[in-house]
Order: sequence, then C-alpha cells, then structure tokens
Amino acid sequence: MIRFEVIDATFNLRHKNAIKNWIKEIILSKNRRVGDINYIFSNDEYVLEVNRKYLGHDYYTDIITFDTSEYDEQIADNKVDTISADIIISLDTVAANAVTYSADFPQELYRVIIHGILHLVGYDDLNEADSCRMRKAEDEALALLPKFGILGDQAYICRAKSQS
Repeated sequence: MIRFEVIDATFNLRHKNAIKNWIKEIILSKNRRVGDINYIFSNDEYVLEVNRKYLGHDYYTDIITFDTSEYDEQIADNKVDTISADIIISLDTVAANAVTYSADFPQELYRVIIHGILHLVGYDDLNEADSCRMRKAEDEALALLPKFGILGDQAYICRAKSQS
C-alpha cells in the first residue's frame, strides 16, 4: 500500500490515486511487488533533523529513502522482491532544485518521488555512469505521467531556510 503524509508543511498532493498507480507500474515493470511505501512530504528543517538523527549527515537534501523491504520469495527462478520503504521528501529543496535545474515544481517533485523508488529497485547514482542510468530511468518514468492523467498542477510555496 502506498500512503502519503505531510508533516510540518502546507501541501496538498493532487492526483494521489493516479500517482499511486504510476508508482505501482514502475515497481511492477522492474519485477518487484508493492509493499508498504510511506511518502512523507515536509520542509527542509524536518528533513535535516531526520538526516542528522538517523544518517549522521548535517546537510539539506531533497529525499531520504529508508528501505524497509523484506526480500522473500522465488517465483519461476526470478527473485521477486516486495518493495517497502519510508521516503521523506523536502518540498523546500524540491522547489529550490526546480529553479536550479530550470524545471517546474511538479516535474521536479515527480522526479524525486520516482527517484526513491528507483533506488529501491536497484538503481544508484554514486558515479557518473550510474547517474546517467538513473536519469534515463527517471525520464522514462516521467514520460508515463500522461498515461495516468497526472497533470503538472502541484503547487508549493517554500519557506526560507533558517540560518544555522
């Protein structure tokens, strides 16, 4: 089951059911099953606190993905994993990155939403080759948005980062 929650931010994710179906299709296309996936949308301060507390990182980021998957069964000689995770997204950083990368907010938000899923199904971005492969997979996933009737009408007004 895919769930969406907002903590410490004012945001209303539109097209929730369509987005869930889009995410499910990406997972299934990678020979995985959908488990419990919890998206938490928040602000920079909340994500920074999670980054410090659980990862020991003292910096802002757009997404943190905690893999809670249980890798369980064999089906026809192909391992089929059930994907479960807690995915925390900073709406402030997504909005800032949209400006940096000359994208609109919805496009960057959808890219980050699927980025976490792609990590869970085996994509990485630690080097240039892996980053290119990840970006290609993101672009392929984003190209499917119209099939699900997902519009570019998400909106968020970001708050300024507090000075630390």
